[in-house]
Amino acid sequence: MPIRVRSLLTAALLLALSGPVLVTGTPARAVVLRGRVTVPSPPAADATFKPYAGRASSLPAPERPPRGLVTDTVIYVDSSAVESPGALPAQHPKLAQKGQAFDPRVVVVPVGGTVDFPNLDPIYHNVFSVSPPRRFDLGKYPRGQSRSITFHKTGQVNVFCDIHSDMAGFILVVPDRHWTRPAADGSYSLSDLPAGRCRLRAWHPDFPARVFEVDVPASGDVTLDVSL
Repeated sequence: MPIRVRSLLTAALLLALSGPVLVTGTPARAVVLRGRVTVPSPPAADATFKPYAGRASSLPAPERPPRGLVTDTVIYVDSSAVESPGALPAQHPKLAQKGQAFDPRVVVVPVGGTVDFPNLDPIYHNVFSVSPPRRFDLGKYPRGQSRSITFHKTGQVNVFCDIHSDMAGFILVVPDRHWTRPAADGSYSLSDLPAGRCRLRAWHPDFPARVFEVDVPASGDVTLDVSL
């Protein structure tokens, strides 16, 4: 065998034994949507607000969660035609009953996800909803107990307590994991968006929702400021 061929074969063998060869280059970056959410002045609190005729008032001064918070905004990809959330979170989000109010006021869950409803108050609660995406009634249960509900359809679910008419919370069931909520200063980011034309929704329990059409590139960042 000629010396040059033998040298090339030896070099190839040593290269194969040394492990995989890394090809350098510019890696593709996941697309990130960034922006800032602004909300109008919160609606005035209604001292007589009662979503239905409650049967009892067990706490002398029930807490009333503030309305119009920018952190209650949810920005998500509207792909409801294909309701497949992919991998579900390992831990269930919680909509607790605390201080005769729902804490937090807004919970987000992908289709197929489950929400826990622990009672942290020293009184009974009876959590229910008549919203079309998921109707349920958890029955009356005391402090220290919790019930769970799984959500199979996208949409807004209004949650109340059959005992305390001042209590109201919201569960937003989104199509998949592509959703986010802004920080207290209104800034937000949403990563790993699929490339192409994307429909985004900005939802808030106190203001009308908005819809945006966004062209998502194969890589890079996209800026979208949202005003509700």
